[in-house]
Amino acid sequence: MLRPIIGIIIILLISGGLAWAGSQGSVYVPRVSLFAICASIGFILHWLVFVPSFIFQTEHYFDLTGSISYIATVTIAAVMHPLLDLRGLIICVLIAIWAARLGSFLFLRVKKAGQDRRFNEIKTRFWRYLFTWTLGGAWVFITMAAGLAAITSMTQRPLGIFLVLGVGLWIIGFVIEVIADRQKTNFRKNPENAEKFITTGLWSYSRHPNYFGEIVLWIGIAVIALPTLVGWQYLTLISPIFVLFLLVKISGVKLLEEGGQKRWGSNPEYQHYVATTSTLVPLPKKSD
Repeated sequence: MLRPIIGIIIILLISGGLAWAGSQGSVYVPRVSLFAICASIGFILHWLVFVPSFIFQTEHYFDLTGSISYIATVTIAAVMHPLLDLRGLIICVLIAIWAARLGSFLFLRVKKAGQDRRFNEIKTRFWRYLFTWTLGGAWVFITMAAGLAAITSMTQRPLGIFLVLGVGLWIIGFVIEVIADRQKTNFRKNPENAEKFITTGLWSYSRHPNYFGEIVLWIGIAVIALPTLVGWQYLTLISPIFVLFLLVKISGVKLLEEGGQKRWGSNPEYQHYVATTSTLVPLPKKSD
């Protein structure tokens, strides 16, 4: 019980420090920084939904809550900012598009499957489950911290090469993520593939191309935000690093790789796929 409690405290301390740093260049409405207000939204929504989720022992609304948190945060930021500039508006739209697409995709996938195996043990243990939902709130805030700093900033800069480069990266990452998700969904629709692993399309170049796309699009958001950052706000550039770390070392890639070894570890074809296919970045096949 002690470890998840300590984890929750650490998450809140780190998030609080980042909220303070991002608030340095933020507008105030009227006496509280807009950045700090927006930083709290994801946590509040996750804690609110956690209560019925634990009572009814369901994980069905975890990803949907994250999606709603992103959209609610950028919407409140845009509405409350007294003078939102075009850069901030573009970031709001990009984040909302990504969140709406991914959130609805994951929600429908869990509903169809009936469960998310990641939560089978966690959801029965109050503090571990609360830690997971608190981490969800932190995920929302920290992944969008750089973008949020730009949206809520009192500093306005001319649109230039950073906007073009950042939007380009976002489009590339978004397209890769959407295509990868669609290819895997279509693969799973075929009953013959029920116990198989996908090795076609983008999945022939990377074992996790969807996560690669997500990392790239958040790098794009950080690039767009960069010109407006001042002082301690540069700490919000941890956003894409946090996404990379969480997806590779904590959640997505790590869990799926472990699950893959449990399901197909004794399958020579799977071992060959793992040995010759890049883990994250789409690359040509390695030679045998």
